[in-house]
Amino acid sequence: MIDDVLKVFKKLDAKDFRILTGIETGMKHFEWVPIEELNKYTKLPFEKLEYRLKRLVRDKLVVRSTQPYEGFQIYFEGYDALALNAFVKRKSISAIGDEVGVGKESVIFEAIRQPELAIGEPYPVIIKFHREGRTSFKQIKRVREHLGDREHFSWVYAARLAAQREYEIMTRLYPQVSIPKPLDQNRHAIVMEIAKGSLLSKTKLLDPEWYLDEILRQVKITYSLGVIHADLSEYNIFVSEDSVQLIDWPQYVTLDHPHAEEILERDVSNILTHFSRKYDIKRELEETIREVKSETGKITEDGREDIEIKSNYGTVEKLDDEEESFEEQTFEEEELEAEEFEAEEFEAEEFEAEEFEAEEFETENLNSEDLKKATSKKEITDKD
Repeated sequence: MIDDVLKVFKKLDAKDFRILTGIETGMKHFEWVPIEELNKYTKLPFEKLEYRLKRLVRDKLVVRSTQPYEGFQIYFEGYDALALNAFVKRKSISAIGDEVGVGKESVIFEAIRQPELAIGEPYPVIIKFHREGRTSFKQIKRVREHLGDREHFSWVYAARLAAQREYEIMTRLYPQVSIPKPLDQNRHAIVMEIAKGSLLSKTKLLDPEWYLDEILRQVKITYSLGVIHADLSEYNIFVSEDSVQLIDWPQYVTLDHPHAEEILERDVSNILTHFSRKYDIKRELEETIREVKSETGKITEDGREDIEIKSNYGTVEKLDDEEESFEEQTFEEEELEAEEFEAEEFEAEEFEAEEFEAEEFETENLNSEDLKKATSKKEITDKD
């Protein structure tokens, strides 16, 4: 649980994060990463490495096995710590608050981000931690095309691929499509702006016809950009006074997907069914789908190119090429290439760790007056 991670996060230093990174890297090649490989990666003496590993195991950031040999893994707690450390160093967040949402494949926390130009007030954001595979890994693998034909990988790696996939499509679609602004991504986590308003499933709309038209307009824009949400329903649409926002994008497909037509029909059908059941608004499915498709192909090539290269809201880790290189190399071979980069990072981490100690990353409850001001908005809908 992230609450447990936050309790020990301030006590971690650069060497601890290097050990966690070594285990993360080694898990691409070992089910349980041998301590000998961690020794090569971290360059720490065995005695100091063993001492730190025992502490990380005690703090539940690392899992240890003794059979058939002594080896180590990280699970989501260790992954959470690595992602949070990256976000703090990159100043994507400065404080983290309460859990505000949880599902089968993700957990969402409030956080605070400092203004980019050091002027103005800090403002609230959310961190979405992917948890792909936490409930049923085989089921997840069947329905997630980003996992491809990979047979041997950990659940945390599946979550990392899902987060990267979602962040990349969000940066491609924003701001043409009404979605929360993506700000940063690391490993299995995404920092983004807070969705406006409340979930469609939990809201009684005063003008449901307008909201249905606006939702379908966003579906139409998305389709014109060559993308289908693929998991659209009243549970991943936010509605506010003057807008709707579509959330949860890791399952998206493009128009060349072999089942694109069926997937689009399912998305649209889910929305029409909700408005029919709750507001008795009737729309013909086939006619609505024809309208959604009517703008396809009208986007210019220059416009499409601009959308595809737009990624100004954080750092995306390109895992596909990286994964291919890992597949072709042994852990020892990769180390020669990675160590030079890691050595530079290691000094930076030590400096950042000292700065982090001074700044004291906050884990306070964010229900302060400042946060209330930052998140205040007009009530325009009646909650059920």
